[in-house]
Amino acid sequence: MISSPVLDPTRLAKFREALLAASFTADGCLDLLGPTGYSALARSEAVPALRATRGGSPLETLVRLFLLQQPVPYRAAAAALPVEDCLADGWLRPDGDLVRATVDVRPYANEVAGMPSSDAWVVSDLGCAVGGAGGIGSGETAHGVARKDLVLGVGGASTTLANITVRRPVRAALDLGSGSGVQALHAARHAGTVTATDLNPRALRFTELTLALSGFDSTEVSAGSLFEPVGERKFDLIVSNPPFVISPGGRFTYRDGGMAGDDLCRGLVRSAADHLEPGGYCQLLANWQHVKGEDWHERLAGWVAGTGLDAWVVQREVQDVAQYAELWLRDGGDHRGPGGDYQARYGEWLDAFEAGRVEGIGMGWITLRASGAERPTVRVEEWPHPVEQPLGPHIEAWFDRQDFLRSRDDAGLLAARYVLADEVVQEQVGAPGAEDPEHVILRHNRGMRRATKVDTVGAGFVGVCDGTLSAGEIVDAIARLLGEDRVVLRDRVPESLRLLTEQGFIDPVR
Repeated sequence: MISSPVLDPTRLAKFREALLAASFTADGCLDLLGPTGYSALARSEAVPALRATRGGSPLETLVRLFLLQQPVPYRAAAAALPVEDCLADGWLRPDGDLVRATVDVRPYANEVAGMPSSDAWVVSDLGCAVGGAGGIGSGETAHGVARKDLVLGVGGASTTLANITVRRPVRAALDLGSGSGVQALHAARHAGTVTATDLNPRALRFTELTLALSGFDSTEVSAGSLFEPVGERKFDLIVSNPPFVISPGGRFTYRDGGMAGDDLCRGLVRSAADHLEPGGYCQLLANWQHVKGEDWHERLAGWVAGTGLDAWVVQREVQDVAQYAELWLRDGGDHRGPGGDYQARYGEWLDAFEAGRVEGIGMGWITLRASGAERPTVRVEEWPHPVEQPLGPHIEAWFDRQDFLRSRDDAGLLAARYVLADEVVQEQVGAPGAEDPEHVILRHNRGMRRATKVDTVGAGFVGVCDGTLSAGEIVDAIARLLGEDRVVLRDRVPESLRLLTEQGFIDPVR
C-alpha cells in the first residue's frame, strides 16, 4: 500500500505558505476557473478547468497538480512549491521530467457561523475528492491503495453535516469516523480540543494532514471502532458522518458499517448519552430501513427511547431498494467492471433487503442533546423541502424553544411575551374577488422554511406580536375585537402558541 505524505511541521508550514502565495484557496480557484469551471470541477468534470489552466502560472500549476491530477514539468512545480521538500515528504512523485501529486489537496473555505471564513485544505486520495470512489475504476486497488482503505474528500454528505452542526464555543469535541478530517477542521475553530477517531488508521493520517496543513495542531487521533477509542470520556459536541450505508458486506471502510441493516446508526444513537456532557450535542448523518409492517417514525423514536436525550430526526429522502443499491454500486465503481459482477452484487443487495423485509431506505440527519429533562422531547419528521444553510443556528434555537415549552403550562404560555421571528410573511388564500380569504398561511423564509395555516385569531396574534404585551393580553384584546368570550379563547389559544413557538414562527422573550 502507498503510504500517506510525511507530516513534518517545518516543511508543512513552507508548503502552506506556498499555497497561500499562489492563491491556491477556494476564492483563488473560483477567480481562476470562473463559476462554470468551478462548478464543473465540483461535479468531477475536468475539461473546463483544463482549458482554464494552460498559462503555466503557479496557481494554474497547483490546480493541475492537486485538483486535476495532471503531471506538470518539474520547473513549473518548482516555481509554485518547495518541490524538493514535497518530493522528499511524499506529496509529489517524479515521473521523468515531470512530477505528479500523490494525494488530492483541495482548497476549502472553513466557514463557521458567526466567524470569518478561514482558508483550509482537505487532503484525500486521488480520484476520491468528490462523489465517492466511483471514478477510480473497479479493481481491488486504486493508485496503489487498497480500495477498502480509500480516504474520501469533501462530498455532499460532509458538507451537509458541517452545515447542520451547532457551532458554539465548547471545551471538547469528537469527530467520530473522521475520514479526511472535514468535521474536525470545522470543530477546531470553536472547540478547545478536538479528538478524531476512525477504524481506518490511514484515514486518521489524512485527518492529521488536513488539520496541520490548515494551521491547526490541537487534534488528537485514535484508531478504533465507534466510541471504543475514547473509553468513558465525555464531550460537549460529537459529530459523525459514519459508514452508514446499509449493505450486504463491508467492502469499503469509509461507507460500509459491517453490521446488519441499520444497526450501526442505531448503536451510535443508543451510545451517545454515555459520552455527552450536560447540554452537549451529538449530530450525525444516518440511513435507516423502512421495514414492512413497521411505522418508520416509531422505529426511529425507539432508537432514542430510554436514552434520556432530546432528539430531532429529519428524513430528507427515501429511496426504494433498487435505487439504493444502484446508488452505492455506482459509488464504488462497480458499474465500470464486468457486467456479470455488477449483476451478481446487485442481486446480493436485493437478497439482503428481501430477507430483512426492507421496502425502502430513509436518509437524513439526527440531532441529540443531553438536556437533562425529565421528559425529553423526541421529534421524528419527514422534510424533503429546501432548507436554509447553514442550519446549525436554527437547530440550536429549536432545542432552546423545547426547554421553554416544556417548562410552561397553558397559563405560563399566556403569561409570556413573544416576538414575530425574522422573515415570516403572511399569505391570504381565497377565490379571486372574494371579500374574505378562505384561509391564512404563515410562511417562514429562514431555517426549515416551514408554512402553517392559521385562523383569524392566529393571524391577528402574530400581527401584533412585538414583545410588548403578554400573549394573554393580546388574546383578551382580540376577544373584545371579535366579540368572543375571552375565557373560551384563552382555553383555545395555548395549543396554537405551542405550535407557532415549536416551529419558530414566534420567539419567546426571555
